Amino acid sequence: MTFRWLCGVLRVRGKTDLLLVFLFAAGFAALPVFALLPSLWGFVAASAVTYVVDEVLHTRAPAFVRRLAALQLTRTMRFAVRTVMLLALADRMDASDAVLVAALAVFSAHFTVVILYTAVHHAIRRRRTLPVVVRNLDMSGAGIPQSPPALLYRRFLRKLLHLDLPAHAGLLAALAAGAWQPAGIGFALTAGFAVAAVVALLGQLRRARRMPSGDEVIAELNRQLAGYRPEVALYFSFAAVSRDFMYQVNMWIETLEQLDRRPLIILRERASFRYLSRTSIPVVCIPKADDVAQLELPELRVVLYPGNAGKNVHMLRVAESKHVFIGHGDSDKLASSNRVSKVYDEIWVAGRAGRDRYQRVRHAISDSAIVEVGRPQLSSIRLHADHVPGPLPTVLYAPTWEGWSDDDCHTSLIPMGVPLVEKLLAENVRVLYKPHPLTGKRSREAAEADRAIRELLRADNERRGGQEAEAAIATARPRLAEIQARLGELSGRLGGDDAQQTREARPAGLDGEAEWHELRAEWHRLFRESRGPVLHQVIVKQLPTLYECFDQADILISDVSSVVADFVASLKPYVLTNANGLSDDAFRAAYTTAGGAYLLDRDCTRLPEILDAVREPGHDPMAPERRVLKEYVLGPDRPTSMERFNAAVNVLACKAAAEQEERHADEQEVVVQLTG
Repeated sequence: MTFRWLCGVLRVRGKTDLLLVFLFAAGFAALPVFALLPSLWGFVAASAVTYVVDEVLHTRAPAFVRRLAALQLTRTMRFAVRTVMLLALADRMDASDAVLVAALAVFSAHFTVVILYTAVHHAIRRRRTLPVVVRNLDMSGAGIPQSPPALLYRRFLRKLLHLDLPAHAGLLAALAAGAWQPAGIGFALTAGFAVAAVVALLGQLRRARRMPSGDEVIAELNRQLAGYRPEVALYFSFAAVSRDFMYQVNMWIETLEQLDRRPLIILRERASFRYLSRTSIPVVCIPKADDVAQLELPELRVVLYPGNAGKNVHMLRVAESKHVFIGHGDSDKLASSNRVSKVYDEIWVAGRAGRDRYQRVRHAISDSAIVEVGRPQLSSIRLHADHVPGPLPTVLYAPTWEGWSDDDCHTSLIPMGVPLVEKLLAENVRVLYKPHPLTGKRSREAAEADRAIRELLRADNERRGGQEAEAAIATARPRLAEIQARLGELSGRLGGDDAQQTREARPAGLDGEAEWHELRAEWHRLFRESRGPVLHQVIVKQLPTLYECFDQADILISDVSSVVADFVASLKPYVLTNANGLSDDAFRAAYTTAGGAYLLDRDCTRLPEILDAVREPGHDPMAPERRVLKEYVLGPDRPTSMERFNAAVNVLACKAAAEQEERHADEQEVVVQLTG
C-alpha cells in the first residue's frame, strides 16, 4: 500500500521509475554536499547522474516532471541549481578570480540568451498560429511559409539549456588539471553556440512576417470547400480534448467514407487534430466561434454530433442543415438518453433498446425524432461461432471510468476491481485489462485501483515465465515501432507545426489505403505473437484496438457502458458488475444490456460458476438471451447497419434540401409582395 501511495504521489508507474526518482533526488541533494566539501569527482558523478536521469525521466515519467514544474522545479530551475553548485565548487577549490568572473559572465549570458531565444520563439509561434488547421484539402494557395527547421523550433528549451555542457565540462576539466585553458575553450563554445542559435532564429522571425492573415487563410479554405461542396459534416468538440477522446471521432471515419454524400469533419480543439486516424475525408479544425461563423457551407444538409458539448451550439445555429446526435456508443448511462438531446432534429440509435431508453425522458424527446440505424462499426467483429479458444480462457476486463460526478459513477474499479482481478488470477485465466482512457482523471481511488491491478498482472506474468517472453517482446518492439511510425505517416500526421501541416495539406487519394490495412493487421499479429497466448496484457494505447481485444477474448467483464453493447455483437458470453448490490431482477430492469449478461456481485462469489460458460461451452444458459438481446440492442442483421445509416443520411439530407427550397420560395414571395 505504501509503495502504491508513493507512486501515486510522485506520478510514476512502477519500481524502475521510482528508483530513477530516488536517484534523481539523491543526485541533486549530493551536489551542494560535494561542492562544499569540496569533492571534485563526487561532484562530477552527481552532476552526470542529474543530467542523465533528468532526461530519462522526461521520457519515462512525464507526469513526475510535470509535478516538479508545478512545484516550481522546472527544467530551467534545475539547470540553474546545477550551475550555481558548480560555481560554488570552483570557489571552494580556489579558482582564480578571473576564472570565476568569466564563468559567472558566461553562465549569466547563457541564461539571458535562453530568455531572448524563448521570446523570439514565442513571437514566431504567434505569427504561425492560424485560425484553422486543414487536412485533405489543397491549401497551397494560402501562401503559408515553410516552418522553421526542427533543430531550431522543436523542443528548443531542452536544446538551449544543454548548451551549458561545454562550459560545465571545461570548468570541471580545468579544476581537475589545475590549468584554465579547458575552461576558456568550454566558455567560448557555450557562448558561441548560444549566440549562433539566436541569430539563426531571428532569421526565421523575418520569414514568419510573411504569414498570411487569418481572413486570407479562411478565404482560401472557403474556396477549397466551394470546390468540394460538402453535404454531411461530423462535428466534434470536447473541453479537455486529447487522444483519450478522439476515439469518439475515429470510430465513425470508415462509416463516413462509405456514405453516398460528400462528408466533412469539423473539429474545434487543436490538440484533437493530431490524434485523428487515417481518412481521405477533408478535415477542418477551427477553434474560435467567430471563425466557425465564417465557414461557407451552402450545400451542407446534415451535421452529425458524436458527443454533447457546449461548443455544439456554434454549429446548431445553422438553420439550413439538419442536426443529428449519433453519440459514440449506445449504453445504459445517462449520456445515451440525455434530455439535452432535444436540441437536435433527430437522434440516431443502434436499435430498439436506444429508442426505449429515450422514452424514459418522453417529456423531452419525441419518439418521431428517434431513428434506428444500427452500429456500422461492428461489422468486423468476429462472431462467437468463429472464435478459436486458446490454451487458457481469456477474460477481457474493460471497466468504465468514474464519470464526471459520483451520481454518474458506474466503474467497478473502486469497489471491486482489485479483488476481482485477484480472483481471476486464482482461477488460472488470462486477463486482458483495458481500462477506460479517462480512468483516474477524477478519482484518486480509481487511479490507485488501476495501478494495483497493473502490478498484480505484472507480478503474475513473472510467475508465468514473463521474463522469458521479454526476449520475444524486445525482438518485436523495433518492428512494432516502425509500423506505428509508418501508420502515423499514412494517417496524414505530417511534420512541423499546425501551420506547416496546413501548408502541406493536399486532397487525399486511395494511395496507401491497402498498405494501411496491411500494416495494422501485421501490427496486431506481431503484438499477439510476441506476448503469447498465456501472458496477461495491460492495454492503454490506441493499438491494439478495442475490437481486436473483443476478437481475442472468450468472455468480457465490464460495467454499464457502451463497451458492453458493442460486445453483444459477438454473441460471446459477458458479465456485468453489480457493485451496488441490487437484486438480479432490479438490475436487469434498470439496465437493458443486462438482459443477456451474467451478473457479478461485489464479492465475486459467482465468478467460478460464470467462467464455466467458457470452460464448458455447453453450459451457457445465457446464450439464447444474448441472441435476442443482440437484435434488440443493435437492430437486425438485414439490411446491414451501414445500409440503414446511409439511408438515414440520404432521407434527412433530402428533407433539409426540400425545406430550404420551401424557405427560399417563401422569401421570394415576400419580396414580390413587398415590391408589388
